[in-house]
Amino acid sequence: MASKTVVTGVIGADGHIVGNWVLRQVLQQEGFKVVSLGASVSQRDLINAAVETKADAILVSSIYGQGAIDCDGFRAKCDEAGLKNIVLYVGGNLTPSDESDEVVESKFKAMGFNRVYPPQTHPADAIVDLKKDLGL
Repeated sequence: MASKTVVTGVIGADGHIVGNWVLRQVLQQEGFKVVSLGASVSQRDLINAAVETKADAILVSSIYGQGAIDCDGFRAKCDEAGLKNIVLYVGGNLTPSDESDEVVESKFKAMGFNRVYPPQTHPADAIVDLKKDLGL
């Protein structure tokens, strides 16, 4: 498999890093080059890292329930930075409400994310989707 580069990070003021660490390990085992920015990362930091590394995808996580706020306008900023075709994934506990996974997915897809994963999604599920979305 040709190596693809992905940028990962926990967006906003969210300090939860364990799930992001697990995802990084699985991605690396699957042959991806991973640029992991860690926790409490801004949209601009994610975008700058993707531009600098010519990343194929950005994988954003949020556990503290404020993902909808932290991700607002992210696709437009990617487009402005020249990342019009970059694959965007988001996952975790994305909203503080009791909305269904389907409603949350609909909100984030409307924000421009290609894939949206609820809490407890197994990393292997995202890897299968990522390989498909990147043509691997």
